[in-house]
Amino acid sequence: MYPIHLGIVGAGTVGGGLLQALARNGSLMASRLGVEFIVTRVAVRDPKKARSIPVPTDRITNDWRAVVKDPAVQVVVELIGGTTTARDVVLAALRLGKPVVTANKALLSAHGPELFAAAASHGTNLYYEASVAGGIPIIKILRESLAGNQILSMHGIVNGTCNYILTRMKLDGAEFADVLADAQRLGYAEAEPSLDIDGHDAAHKTGILASLAHGSWVKPEQIHTEGIRHLSKLDIGFASQLGYTIKLLGVVKLLDPVGKARPARVVGRKGRSQSDGRRAAVQVSVYPALVPDSHVLASVNFAYNAISVHGDIVGETLYYGRGAGQDPTASSVLSDLADVALDLKHGSTQRVPPFVPHASQCPVVPLAEVVSRYYLRLSVADRPGVLAKIASVLGKARIGISSVIQPEGHEGEIVPLILMIHDATNAAMQKALQRIARLSVVKAPPVMIRVEAFS
Repeated sequence: MYPIHLGIVGAGTVGGGLLQALARNGSLMASRLGVEFIVTRVAVRDPKKARSIPVPTDRITNDWRAVVKDPAVQVVVELIGGTTTARDVVLAALRLGKPVVTANKALLSAHGPELFAAAASHGTNLYYEASVAGGIPIIKILRESLAGNQILSMHGIVNGTCNYILTRMKLDGAEFADVLADAQRLGYAEAEPSLDIDGHDAAHKTGILASLAHGSWVKPEQIHTEGIRHLSKLDIGFASQLGYTIKLLGVVKLLDPVGKARPARVVGRKGRSQSDGRRAAVQVSVYPALVPDSHVLASVNFAYNAISVHGDIVGETLYYGRGAGQDPTASSVLSDLADVALDLKHGSTQRVPPFVPHASQCPVVPLAEVVSRYYLRLSVADRPGVLAKIASVLGKARIGISSVIQPEGHEGEIVPLILMIHDATNAAMQKALQRIARLSVVKAPPVMIRVEAFS
């Protein structure tokens, strides 16, 4: 057996799960890989705290530097989260030439290029399968399995908290605030849930996927990000009547010059299509969207994740599984440990670099320029001529209406009006909404949700 000595920084939910998984299946991995994993040092915040982890107390410390600098430690596993101390841990290990395994999507989103450059300059590697979608091996799929494909689009349900809330809203007919409170009580949502419900967690993951797929690192500020806290059970219900399910999606699309999804093209290093000379561009966004009930993503429920990837050669593929939690994330960390162990065993630490910038000028398109279809819910006065006024505003903006629903049975002077809107740019739609909101017959701010076509 070839021994690999591990230094683990963080023994909370994921770190504790990793230690338990190694105790459970370490011998199985050894028989498959010919490598024995030895947990040499573990850094925790409070060494005196009672823990159910299978590590002798003399290997536990509260000093992460002692773990990283220990000459016996060959691989550092960073599982503390955050972007400050975690960055220090990873950089210190890489500068010592030690490979690092991390599950930290926020760290990669904020400091990915710096960390990748440090790994390259010190002849080592950074492994991060567990940073996106828990137990789904999507990083390996993009870097290796689909390396021969141009990625035309990706649509991902990558935040389990939001998917749980939206599923409960649909199945129970409940309002957002009520389901959120219940999710917090059950442990599906944090006490301070904004990272999840405002879309930031999904944006970290979507940016990583977009960067891998298109070879140009996407900065967090380039990602249009919307959450789900503005959604109502009315929207969930009307979407269902129309044959849709609302999901929070991370969307990555290769676009043509007018903001529509484009067919496959061969793109060179400078991001230009070799077939027509036009520069390739990508949409990278996170927002709630109406998903047709006929699409497989509509049936992904509760805390599960799924990512649909459309390659120009393979076509559409789907990857589904648990996207968070102790065991799924630990499983992905074990996958990275298997890779790093084999790399060390065979002396090939840069066999698969963490990130290869192969299209250095592939710009991210502002969402304002992207063409979409839309669901629009208005609260309007219940009197003749209302629809004509709204249609006039949309007509002047050259935006077409595909269908209208004004449900019966609503009492009072204000009623909901539902419009499905033809293709239009987001900029044109936003300007039209501003004009519609100023109409005297419109009694509440308009609610607009994009309709995802999966073209």
